[in-house]
Formats: sequence, C-alpha cells, structure tokens
Amino acid sequence: MSTMPVTYELLWQASPPAWRQSAAAWRELAASGARRALELASGAVALAAAWSGAGADAAVSRLRRLRDELEAGRLAQLETAGILVEYAAAIETAKARLAAAVRAAETAGLAVDRSGLVVAAGPVPGSLAVGAASPDGMATPTGLPDSARAVAGEIEAALAAARVADTEAATRLGELSRAADSGWESTPPGYRPGPAATPAANRAWWDSLTPAQRRWLLRHEPTLTGGLDGLPVAARDLANRVLLDLALEAARLGLPVDGFRSGGPSTGVSLSSADLRGGLPAGSAYARDPALIASLERLADQVSPGTEPPRYLVRFDPSRDGRAVVAVGDPDRSEAVVTCVPGMTSDLASFGGELDRAARVAEHATELDPARRTAAVLWLDYDAPDFVVEAASEQQARDAAPALHRFQEGLRAGHEGEPARQTVLGHSYGSLVAGVTARDHGLDADGLVLLASPGAGVSHAADLGLPEVWAGTSITDPIQRVPVSPISALTDAVVASGVPGLGPALAFGQPEDGLWLGRNPADPDFGARVFATEADAGHLGYWDRGGTALDTLSRITLGLGPS
Repeated sequence: MSTMPVTYELLWQASPPAWRQSAAAWRELAASGARRALELASGAVALAAAWSGAGADAAVSRLRRLRDELEAGRLAQLETAGILVEYAAAIETAKARLAAAVRAAETAGLAVDRSGLVVAAGPVPGSLAVGAASPDGMATPTGLPDSARAVAGEIEAALAAARVADTEAATRLGELSRAADSGWESTPPGYRPGPAATPAANRAWWDSLTPAQRRWLLRHEPTLTGGLDGLPVAARDLANRVLLDLALEAARLGLPVDGFRSGGPSTGVSLSSADLRGGLPAGSAYARDPALIASLERLADQVSPGTEPPRYLVRFDPSRDGRAVVAVGDPDRSEAVVTCVPGMTSDLASFGGELDRAARVAEHATELDPARRTAAVLWLDYDAPDFVVEAASEQQARDAAPALHRFQEGLRAGHEGEPARQTVLGHSYGSLVAGVTARDHGLDADGLVLLASPGAGVSHAADLGLPEVWAGTSITDPIQRVPVSPISALTDAVVASGVPGLGPALAFGQPEDGLWLGRNPADPDFGARVFATEADAGHLGYWDRGGTALDTLSRITLGLGPS
C-alpha cells in the first residue's frame, strides 16, 4: 500500500481489482484454516467416542488448543481481507469520481494533463491554465471560469477521498501487524450492553474497546457481538461467520443448532467436541436434518468470501425456518443504503433469490452513479407468514416491527462519515412490516417504498411519518386482486352485476383501492408517490434487469426519483 502522496497519476493508474485479488488470497487462507479447525473438531468427536481416560483427555485438549489457534488466525486473516476490500471499494469510487471530472472537462472544452492540471483544450498560452498542481497533485482553482473551477474541485475531492482511504487502510494494517507481536486478543472489561441498550449506546461501548478486546469478543462471544445493532457491519459479519460455521458443523454432526444465533446471550460458544457434546443430556440422540444442512450450506455459499461486491452476514439465526440479514456492499461506508424486507414464505431456503433481487437494486444504482457507493441489505429477521391465513393478519408484522426499527437505527449509529440516504423497500407482506414499523415505532429512513403491497396498515401515506413514501404495483400482480377488503369486494360484485355490459370491466379493470390490510398504497388517494411498473411484472418481475421498475427502485435509493 502506497505511503507516497496520492497524486492524480497514481489514482488514475490504481487497480482496485489487484487489491481485491489480494483480499481473495487472504480469504482463501482463512477458509483453509476454518476447514482445518472443523476437521479437528470432528476428529475430536470421533476420538472421544472411541477413547477415554487421561490420554484421551490430553489429546482432546491438544486438539482444542490447535483449533483455537487456527480460529484466532482465521479472524485476523478475514479482518485483513476486509480492510483490503474496503480500500479497493473506496479507491474504485474515487477513480469513478475522477473519471467523471475528466468527462466533464471534455464536455466543457477543457482538458486535464498527467499532473491533474486543468487546461483549455488545444495549444493555448500558459495563462489559460485554470488550475495549478499543488505538491500533493491536486489542481487548485485560480479564479478562472466556473466550469474549470468545478472540474478542479471534483479532482481535488477525488484525490482527497483516495488519500483518506489510503491513510485509514495503512493505519489499520499497521495495527494488525503490531498485534502479531503483542497478541491478537485481550480480555475486555466485564460490562456488556443489555437488550434495552440503544444502538447508539452499543456503538459507544464498542468504540471504547481496544482492537484486541474486540477480537476477543468476536471469537468468544459471537452470539452477543453478531446481534448488536449499532456495531460496525464488518465486525458483526466476522462474529456471524463464526456462528454459521458452528451451526453448520453441529448440523452435520446431528446436534441441535438453536444456540448458534446472533442476538442470544453473551455466553461463549466453541466448536470443540467437549463443548458441543457437553450441552446435551445424557443419552440424547439427534437426527441429521438434510434440509437444514442444505439451507446452511446455501447461505454459506451466498456469503462466501469470494463474492463481489462483498457480502456481510449481519444477523444469523438457524432455528425454525431460519433468519438472516445480509448486506451487499458495506452499509457503514456507503452514501446510499436500501433495506429490502421480503414477504410471505421468505426463509433461509428461499434466501438466495431474495438476496439476488436486493443486490440488483444496488448494482443498478452503481451503474447510474458509479461515483457514489450504494449498499443493499436483505432484512429477513422476522417470521414471515407461510400461509395465506397468516398473511391475512398484522400479527407477524407487529412482532417484526421492533427489530426493524432497531436495525434502521443501528445503520444510522454505525455509519461512518456523513449520514447516508436510507431507504426501506418492503415487498408484498414485507411492505406491511415496514408500514407497521413506521406507524407504531418510527422508521429511520429518508424514503419508504411499498412494492406490490397488500396494504401498509394505514389509510394514508401521511400516517407513516416519513419524508417520502413511494408505491408501485403491476396491473398483472395478483396482490391487488386477492387480498381485497370485504367492502371493496362487495362493491365490485354490485357494480359487476348491476351495470349491463360494462359492469365486470368497471369492477375489475382497475386496481382495487381497498385491500385487506389497508388502502391500496398504489391508489392515488393513498397519498404516496406512485411510480410505473411493467404491465407483465406479476408479483416478482419488478427486479428484471433492464426494466422500468428496477430503474425506478435504484433511482429512489439514490434519492433521484423516477426518470
């Protein structure tokens, strides 16, 4: 990593893919260590079953120490990879901003030379230069044309952002290097935030700890650190990857997985055979669950260290249908963050498709504005309805609301730098979850999108208390036909039978205004900003690449609104 001043030429030539390749190598090293640690734990289980006595105890103890050393090294390796990934993303954004400044110069009839100096295009006297290169390579405006001053200012801003990223990454890597000599971990003070602590208080507690104390907590108390809203997303990701490994290995051994969830008590968990077996009543037998194993393996693949943009496991709960919160890109360092709340039947088994759809919003937003970092979060931290009879009630939305409220507050508390634009996108029953959260608890968001909504639990957008409320539903989406309110259904029946010839068209040719869970948000009288979607979108076509709806969702995420 460069310790020289970040100049225009250095930034132009910088290669974010090279840093990502380096990060991938560190991640593969960590993955190899994880595989060896799991093999040691599995071997200890077999050893304990076939051997007893002092020798067996000594062997198991030795295996545990080896496993602990591998796990401690793995976290340090993943931390290194995370630093490099964040650095690559920051440099990529700075390069995009630099490229946009050069394009703006060309449009204005200007040029930028190799030192970053902005000049009039073509052979001109030196007095027509509109900027002067300072020692660090930035072009400083000298009071000449506004277009030139704007270009020079953008170049300065891009170089400044790259310089900040360079300094931060070098500092963090230096701390890791020093920790290799002084010790990766140290035991933190005894205080731990309780369930009632606010996300801001959680972040203040985390900031009071040393890096070595944080590493100890991530490895020894992942159930606590992985579930605390307000902590850095990168830290929660490390803790939850520990838990995912534990749950997957326990499931493969036929052991219960409920204890390996973030948000649980702060008691330590371990992959050693003694700890896994020690929690079981004598003589207990548990059967392997192939469906659970398959779900956990799919989740591990979806957040594998090689994904690009990087994915962060922000919350993990393997019990029942399973819950997870995954971010595509780092919300703490992005200027725009969209939280996607999925609807009915969402669980770990269907998580991959939901995550891909959320990722497309951030992907297209980056295409629209490469100089602005955008992250998408798939928030499945609630028990989504599995059946229509459940989806006809607000109950599961009310149960989910406190967690969504805290999560959005946590995004705000954990963010680095200027506040990000936060958008919540609720799809289908997820729009009810978002609406009930805003209605009953408040929702820390600059915009709310109610997509394919069966109702948001309110009769008017103003009842949600948010600066922006958007709504869209395709004409072919059954959501606007099936969950109609009793009054709306009766009115349609009367019109359809009472108006000769045109009755059915009048009754059923337009979206319903009254739905089971509130007024249709896509009805203009609801008061939301209604946007167009594809006529053939059905219930899941809103994320089709190249479509109007995806473009609009990405533009709303950026704060631009429909084109």
